[in-house]
Amino acid sequence: MNPAQKALWYIESHLAEALTLDDIAGIAGVSRFHLVRAFAAATGISVMRYVRARRLTKAAHALAAGAPDILSLALDADYSSHEAFTRAFRDHFGTTPEAVRAATCLDHLKLQEPIVMDSTLLDNLKPPRFETSKPLLIAGISERCTHENGGAGIPNQWQKFHQTVDDIPDRVGKVAYGVCCNGDDSSFDYIAGVEVADFSDLPREFARVRIPEQKYAVFTHSEHISTIRRTVNTIWNHWLPASGMKAADAPSFERYDENFDPATGNGGLEIWIPVKE
Repeated sequence: MNPAQKALWYIESHLAEALTLDDIAGIAGVSRFHLVRAFAAATGISVMRYVRARRLTKAAHALAAGAPDILSLALDADYSSHEAFTRAFRDHFGTTPEAVRAATCLDHLKLQEPIVMDSTLLDNLKPPRFETSKPLLIAGISERCTHENGGAGIPNQWQKFHQTVDDIPDRVGKVAYGVCCNGDDSSFDYIAGVEVADFSDLPREFARVRIPEQKYAVFTHSEHISTIRRTVNTIWNHWLPASGMKAADAPSFERYDENFDPATGNGGLEIWIPVKE
């Protein structure tokens, strides 16, 4: 099983117990940083959000079946009080536990049922080359993305980038970068940008990120840009665990050279994954 599958198994078999990101990463056999990226790449949802959604869904099923003791459900779902559970339940489902119990129906709720992992990964992922990147200064358009909406929002972010890139001073070369950084279990910063020589004249509306010198595994994604998630999933959940290397806690990025056509999504790109021995 890959890290995401191991995490899913552990979550589903320990929902009634206390769960932390460190616990789950330990069972998956990878670092917190690695698990956050691998799980999101495989499922489109963050680790602990999935845990919370699964617990609340189990509680909703119990309530619809007539469970009389809401406090017991709250404790089972790892909430310390009836009030905390009710608040979380309302935030998630838009209704109260009492209303679900009275309705005895779940048709109107957005439930999070267990994810059945599709273990089919790319079977033709070409081996990476390894490079030590020079330090880079990247300036561009930044958005805070959740693992749930990141895939949907990033294309629009690139559209904004192409509309404003000519206003970025001190640009170096023609390459564009999509940088993932400052990540946690629920979200990350994504910067669509370009390399610049200096930040001193950069207008305030543009974000900036420094990428330090770092060893990277560099993969080529030759297919249409819309299939990039499958490649990323294969890298984090198959290649990296089998490689004997570890993910370094550093920015990862996509590199788009002049062969990439932003109008059609064709032309290919590179995916740079920070690694260490």
